Amino acid sequence: MKYTIAVTRQCNFGCAYCYISGISGHDAVMSQETADRVIDFIFRRTPEHEKIDIGFFGGEPLLEFELIKSIMRRIYRHEGYDPERFLFSVVTNGSIFNEAIAADLRDFRISPGISCDGPAFIQERSRVFRDGSSTSAIVERNIRHALEFFPFMPVNAVYTPDTLEALPDVVEYFHSLGVRNIYLNPDISARWSRPHAEKLPGLFSRIGKLYLDYYGAGTPCHISIIDSKITVILRGGYEPLERCRMGKGEFAFAPSGNIYPCERLIGSDDGDEHCLGNVHSSTGLVKSCSHDSEHTTNPFCLNCGINRYCMNWCGCTNYFATGDYNSPGAFICSSEKASVTTAYELIETLGADGFSFADHLAGTPLMSIIGEVTGSK
Repeated sequence: MKYTIAVTRQCNFGCAYCYISGISGHDAVMSQETADRVIDFIFRRTPEHEKIDIGFFGGEPLLEFELIKSIMRRIYRHEGYDPERFLFSVVTNGSIFNEAIAADLRDFRISPGISCDGPAFIQERSRVFRDGSSTSAIVERNIRHALEFFPFMPVNAVYTPDTLEALPDVVEYFHSLGVRNIYLNPDISARWSRPHAEKLPGLFSRIGKLYLDYYGAGTPCHISIIDSKITVILRGGYEPLERCRMGKGEFAFAPSGNIYPCERLIGSDDGDEHCLGNVHSSTGLVKSCSHDSEHTTNPFCLNCGINRYCMNWCGCTNYFATGDYNSPGAFICSSEKASVTTAYELIETLGADGFSFADHLAGTPLMSIIGEVTGSK
């Protein structure tokens, strides 16, 4: 079960593609009472056999780090708490970090991730402070600092139609900073066109060549669009619990206590569109989510040769593209095809070099990188 707690809608950034829309409630902060109701919901709704993945989100969640720590203490004290079942993470914009924060994150076993779109000429396109000033220098400094404490911390880059062609530069930039866990995701709210889609195979192929170069140089790097596909290809497809389970095995909580199927769908938090209920209600969930990861409404997917390796089940991505949780759009189709093709090529090349892919088969591809970097393999 995956739960995302948006502790605040406050943010010191003014990102062009921010998922928060509208003015009302833009600076809302979750109350302790609402947080307690969220905790109760999590323990009550999670089947005993499932693990619990809790992510702290915003806005900028570290603006409310004291609230996060208070939530953690209450979870630890809960009679149903089992450390073997829980995973905790926080996604930050990278503007707030110091040694005291690092120590607290370690003490509370919260894994941090930083969002950064790349070098300054990319970062400044979309991710600036609310007054329009530059964020790149402070984020770069904090990435370097955070990696001293969390060497395999993920860094997530969002690419837009304006920055698509710089994706290989983004990968090289992160690698030069020492980042070894790179996530690349499109701006799902952007207007993607066929010319954009036609560039993907060449761009992903260039990233694949970088992936091989890093491997050959002994500085391997986990890259989401590559390693995730290598894993599912070797396994024969996505497993049920790897697919999007929004509104069933995944919920997101706005500061108001409203419950959404995914954090990307909180939007203006109007309590209407996408909202499934509120933790302050005696019933909690008052609506069910119509998303179905096992069935797509796009007929082209049914007979596609890479269907079982494709993320056509991502409900929020589908919604932003087509207005339907279950109907993927053309750009995600092109992206998935390019990603799978690149992964196939790398499987062939690395396999010929004797790479075992054992960690990919186990569903933990990052372990290969950790082993290489630390010299344990």
